[in-house]
Amino acid sequence: MSIPILAALALFPAMAGAWWLQRRSMNAGWVDVVWTFSLGLAGVVAVLATGEGARAWLVAALVAAWALRLGLYILGRTRGGPEDARYNHFRREWGAAFQQRMFGFLMIQAAAAALLMLPMVLAAASPRPLGWPDALAVLVLVVAVVGEGVADAQLGRFRANPANHGKVCDAGLWAWSRHPNYFFEWLHWLAYPLFALGADYGWLALLGPAFMYWLLVHVSGIPPLEAQMLRSRGEAYAAYQRRVSAFLPLPSGTTP
Repeated sequence: MSIPILAALALFPAMAGAWWLQRRSMNAGWVDVVWTFSLGLAGVVAVLATGEGARAWLVAALVAAWALRLGLYILGRTRGGPEDARYNHFRREWGAAFQQRMFGFLMIQAAAAALLMLPMVLAAASPRPLGWPDALAVLVLVVAVVGEGVADAQLGRFRANPANHGKVCDAGLWAWSRHPNYFFEWLHWLAYPLFALGADYGWLALLGPAFMYWLLVHVSGIPPLEAQMLRSRGEAYAAYQRRVSAFLPLPSGTTP
């Protein structure tokens, strides 16, 4: 069995470990920490096993940079902090069936991570020499990682100010998008199709941004988070929804 397939299969026991960790700690936020680091490590292994030369090392380094930045941020937020509002809502909604349903949910997350490894592998497999598409891919990925970091830092500063308790963050990037961190996370996945130009079936790398957009905008990202914000912030968040774009950064008053 090839190394990339083994790396993908390893995501399932990793997420089983995440289930055990969240059960022991009673904080399901650890799930996101394990998911991010596991996908990053599996991606790096698969990329280096598939690609050759400078391209493989470049893609592997960028995958590692993405996973380390995001994973360390979620780790810092989770350690000693309250449970993520989305998981806390699931805990209340699922009641006594929470642990059973959470395990199934995490197995779905493992399958999603395995699918998201494909764009990384295709990015490293292109036989063409490094050129302008790769430079553009690096630029996209760097902008995405830095942009997500800036959005996270702005939200962190807003929440750290006691005067903002119970208010809606609408400063900085949050005045352009209600979820700028999600937008930049999605943008990061656009880098892999650029790297994959010239690879056999390289167009399949588009599954990364397409799948991540669906997850963030329609499934596990915006819908449960905004439902929670409406419950906790009420009309203040509803007004924010009316004037600020949900996903794409746009001028205030534009809400597609």
